[in-house]
Order: sequence, then C-alpha cells, then structure tokens
Amino acid sequence: MSIIITRKEEEAGQHKLRLQSERIFARRRRLVPNALSIFTPATVQQARGAQVTDADGYELIDFTGGIGVLNAGHCPPPVVKAIQEQAGRFLHTCFGVAAYDLYLDVAERLVELFPHGEATKVMLTNSGAESVENAIKIARQYTRRPAVICYTGSFHGRTLMATSLTSKVGYRLGCGPFAPEVYRLAFPDYAHDHRGMSEEEFADYHLKKLEEFFYYYVSEKDAAAIIVECVQGEGGFNVIPVKYLQGLRRVCDQHGIVLIVDEVQTGFCRTGKWAAYEHFDIVPDISTWAKSIASGMPLGAVIGKQHIMDGINPGTIGGTYLGNPVCCAASLATIQYMKDVGLNEKAQQVGSIIRQRFEAMKKRFPNHISDVRGLGAMMAMELSHQGDISKPNGELGKAMVQRCYEKGLILITAGAHGNILRILSPLVIEEHVLQRGLDLMEESLAELTA
Repeated sequence: MSIIITRKEEEAGQHKLRLQSERIFARRRRLVPNALSIFTPATVQQARGAQVTDADGYELIDFTGGIGVLNAGHCPPPVVKAIQEQAGRFLHTCFGVAAYDLYLDVAERLVELFPHGEATKVMLTNSGAESVENAIKIARQYTRRPAVICYTGSFHGRTLMATSLTSKVGYRLGCGPFAPEVYRLAFPDYAHDHRGMSEEEFADYHLKKLEEFFYYYVSEKDAAAIIVECVQGEGGFNVIPVKYLQGLRRVCDQHGIVLIVDEVQTGFCRTGKWAAYEHFDIVPDISTWAKSIASGMPLGAVIGKQHIMDGINPGTIGGTYLGNPVCCAASLATIQYMKDVGLNEKAQQVGSIIRQRFEAMKKRFPNHISDVRGLGAMMAMELSHQGDISKPNGELGKAMVQRCYEKGLILITAGAHGNILRILSPLVIEEHVLQRGLDLMEESLAELTA
C-alpha cells in the first residue's frame, strides 16, 4: 500500500518521518563533491516496475527511469536472474584477454535490431559518453578528416570530447580548453523558432543554413562527422523535423561525411520503436547507445557500417571493462524481456496517454504551459510565463519537482532553463499508476499557480 506524505503534513512538521532520507543526504554532503548533480530529493532502498520505495519506506511513482535507463522497469525478474547466474560463472576477464560468447551474443542481437547497411559491426562500451568518444575516433580515422559538427541544445556526455559536443554552458563551465575542431550548428527547433513557416519550409531553411555553414565555418571537405539526436534529451525533448534529418542524410552522402545518430536516451523502445531513427526512414553510418540497453547495468555500444568500423587503425579503440560479461548477460535478458512484453507497443500506449493528459493540462493552464511535444513515450511540457514560449519559467519547473516529490512522484526537468518537465517513466508502468502520477503533476501545478 502506498503511503504519500502530503504538503500539509510537511508543513505540520511531520518531515521527521523522512529521517533516513535526511541522513543519506547529510552523508552525501559530507562525502560527495557538491558539483555532483542532485536532480530530486528522493532516496531509494528498493524498486520494482515503475515504483520506488525510499529510505523511509514511502512509495514513490518513478517518472524518471533513472534518467531514461529503465525502459524495461526496475528489476525485471529475467534480468535479475541473468545477472545472478552470470555472477556465479565469471565476473571479468577483459574481452581482449579472454573472449566469450556473451559479448558476441549481444553484438549479434544489436546487428539484428539495428542493421546499418549491408554489413554491420558492433563495439561495446561502458556508457553513452564512451560510445560517443569512440564514434568520433572512428569517424575521424575513417574519413581522415578532423572536424566534427554538432548542434545547439545537444547533450552527448561529460568526458572531454563529449563535453565539447554538449551545448549547455552549465555542463562545461571551467572545464576548458575543449577538444579542437568541434563546430556547432543551430538545431532546427521548430517549437521555438518556426517564424511562421510550415515544418517542411522550416526544414528547407535549415538545410540551406547547413550549406552556408560549409562556406563560413568549416568546409565539408574537412568534416569527418555530423552527430545529432533525433529527439534532444537534456536539450528539452526537441524533435528534429523529418525532412531535415532526411536531408542531412543526403548531405552526408554527397560529401562523404559520417552521420552519427546518438540514440543513448531515445533507444530501446522509448519512442515506440527500437531506434528513434526508424521514425525518420533513414539509417545512420554510426549510432551510439547505452542507458536502457541493460536495465541499468553499465553497458553501451557503437554500431556502424562494417567498412567504416573496419577502416581504422588497430589498437585505437578498446578498454579494460568493455562488454563486461555480467552486463552482457543483463543486456541479453533485457532485450528478450522487451520483446516478450511487447515494449514498443507499451511505449506507444504510454506516450498516447501522456500526450492526451498534457494537452488537457495545456488547455487548463494556458498561462503556464506553452508547449507539449515529444515522440512516443518521450514526452515533455514546457513551462513559461504568460504562456509565452520565449519566456521560460524555470522557477516553476524547480517548484514542480519539489511539490511532486512531496506528493509521491519523482519528476525531473530538462532544457537550458530547467523549465521543461520530461517523462521518462518505465514503459512497463501500469495505467492506473501512470494516471495517478499525471494526477499528481496536475494537482501540483494547480497548487503552485493558484
């Protein structure tokens, strides 16, 4: 039975019931660098499906999924079993020292799910940032060119090259000098910059801007790769126009540029398909993966066309822990579980419910919600002053995270101003739990804007 602390109880001084959570955060302040982000005030001692039990025994509905990692839910039983069984066999050898079938089995499944042209090869990594780092190394070696083009609003990780590609200043402050030969192009953000154009006209406008970019910033002859997200995650769930991404594919083909699609947050059923790029009828040259690939175990992947993946120097990619056997076992079980439960269909249903509720909230709160957007179950609403999308309301976003937590919902924001409420709930969430979480969002918004 769920126990939820209400705002009135908090104000009545019953926050003492959160003693264990307070203890954990006190320890965190003492032991962990302050710069390590705190997205919500929640704690956890156990989790199943789409619900978390915090350190004080209270149940919370999870709309974050460990930031998009738990598409298959917390602790799917087949995945837990696979981890336990593999842990009893062997934990690590380093794939370069002693090879094993588990790595190859994962690669085989990924090739089946995400064929990149006639022949595809796979490199496993430990994380999304590592996947991006290696994808750039591969593209540069294959093309023998130095330049990489990325976009405003992008997020590709926190390692040196990934941070250089990431757009938000707050993630980069004081971290320079950054990797050289990185060039940034304006993302075709239709919601914020449509200028009265249709989406197709807007796509054509930005494709023309790309051609101009080659004249004024970096030559197409020097461009090794263009890296892009089909739906910007940290950037605010901005969906790239279909015509633009298809045009980008043609431009890359024309100039011999490697098209890298970052699927770290969008992949593995989040958008209602295995890959977000499937919605756009294109195939990338290289794609990067992590997050929901293994239900939270640290695993990522670089998938690419064989002639590109093999067109690089021996020894220039690799690592000690890549394709850890326990993580591979978790990945195999996760992918099979996703198939067994029909996770893409569940994502479509979840996304449809969220979109309908968000649109209804937008009508109810026109002075506070300026936009609803997303793809599949990757949905967001944007909070603004006077309902004007050019006036972001980050203060309300922050207050919503706190108020929803007090009511029993874990929620996070996105976007440069923290004014975009995004939903990354486990896709196995039961409808009544999903509806209850959306109720809590609506109640919180009503209270905060009364």
